[in-house]
Amino acid sequence: MAKAPPEARHFDAIVVGSGAAGLTAALHLAEHGTVAVLAKGDLADGSTAWAQGGIAAVLDAGDTVAAHVEDTMVAGAGLNHRATVEYVASNASAAIDRLAELGVPFNPGETVSERWHLTREGGHSHRRIVHVDDATGWAVSQALIKAAQAHPNITLVPHMAAVDLITHRHVLHERFPQRRCHGVYALDVKKRHVVRFVAPATVLATGGASRVYLYSTNPDGATGDGIAMAWRAGCRVSNMEFNQFHPTCLYHPKVRNFLITEAARGEGGQLKLPDGSRFMARYDDRLELAPRDVVARAIDAEMKRLGLEHVLLDLTHLGADFIKAHFPTIHARLLELDIDCTVQPIPVVPAAHYSCGGVMVTLDGRTDLAGLWAAGEVTQSGLHGANRLASNSLLECLVFGQAVADDISSSGPPAAAPDVKPWDESRVTDSDEEVVIAHNWDELRRSMWDYVGIVRTEKRLERAAHRVKNLRKEVQDYYGNFRITADLIELRNLVTVADLIVRSARRRRESRGLHYSTDYPAMAAEAVDTILDPVMTREA
Repeated sequence: MAKAPPEARHFDAIVVGSGAAGLTAALHLAEHGTVAVLAKGDLADGSTAWAQGGIAAVLDAGDTVAAHVEDTMVAGAGLNHRATVEYVASNASAAIDRLAELGVPFNPGETVSERWHLTREGGHSHRRIVHVDDATGWAVSQALIKAAQAHPNITLVPHMAAVDLITHRHVLHERFPQRRCHGVYALDVKKRHVVRFVAPATVLATGGASRVYLYSTNPDGATGDGIAMAWRAGCRVSNMEFNQFHPTCLYHPKVRNFLITEAARGEGGQLKLPDGSRFMARYDDRLELAPRDVVARAIDAEMKRLGLEHVLLDLTHLGADFIKAHFPTIHARLLELDIDCTVQPIPVVPAAHYSCGGVMVTLDGRTDLAGLWAAGEVTQSGLHGANRLASNSLLECLVFGQAVADDISSSGPPAAAPDVKPWDESRVTDSDEEVVIAHNWDELRRSMWDYVGIVRTEKRLERAAHRVKNLRKEVQDYYGNFRITADLIELRNLVTVADLIVRSARRRRESRGLHYSTDYPAMAAEAVDTILDPVMTREA
């Protein structure tokens, strides 16, 4: 006899994701009602906790919001939405103050007049990066989690992998015919059954999709879940072709996703070839302080020109005391790998790092679907344009997390909760070939790395489209026949996101920011977003 499905769980708001964007939204929403925060792993498993560098904000007397806006626009190659950039930059210092009130121990200033120590990173014209040594994300994550755990209106639900959004199609009665989000179906990873989380407001804060590539600085969970779910529910996505490759990921056979922070170059680190010569002067007058896309392409070009497996990031001239004081986490981790960065350079390669595109949102975080908001890396808010400026990512999470909560809280009393259909597993079985998931996952990531990487061509993109199309069909067939697992959920989302990236890249016939095509090396006169609409797009 089949077991009855678990009862639906009802809240005033549901937040999918427990990083900076999700917990910021939850803490503000909890002042007005009950909130469930879903995390597909442990609460601190997301990208927030991995962020080393810091948060950009105008905190120095010699700096201005206008300068921060201009730096962001320049890095974004003119594709940013100026209104969004101005909104985020203007709200940055207030966001830092809120974190400080929650107990984030930002490094103090070195003089009486400096509240906090500010560092500088590539693309910034001033020192404006507030940080906690080289582990800012971890400190922010811990402070937000602690505050959420202490709030009586917040229910934290780890190990709950979102499967799909609950929309009008999943409602049992005709009184909810309009297109609307009513919550989310999520797999309880430990109990292996799907739970209905129902609410009048749902917030996607699931992060980006850099794990679609073979080499990435991101945690394993960065699989584009929110982007794929929103797309399936009918939301437009934008600028998916702009995948930021961080220039300096550690090159090591045992560790493939350890990031060497942007601040290492901001504080004077030098990129060198194996013979000890510097090379950035051949590519940009700003040398190592050029924006990330410029630095990543320069490293890629030198590696291809000389047949290198990596280049070197040299900090030794900064002195051992300086390195240990400013980069203690990096220094300690490298020592574990028998690399002493006080006396020897660090081998580095570019790696997929950040998704600049995503679900299209307004300035208050609204998506195309009523009842659904989104914040952070899952979105295309207009902040980043064609290339994200360093340390604007956590900032976006903080500012839009609050904007989303403010908009939801001002939307009036919640509508009555609908009766939602239970998850139907009556026509599927347990898989006896889960190795297929691992094989498809590897093939997808390798194809994206080979054909949709730092430098692109029309022929490479055509090959990628063909491989992704075949993989999509295989994964969809598998998904329709077998009981879902966390790995299958992620693979399904990765294949969807890969398809969106390739489609977007094939539409952009120019080189701009993070999208560089040897077939179209010039930048077009007009900066135009690439927008994909699931309603208008026929599935290939």
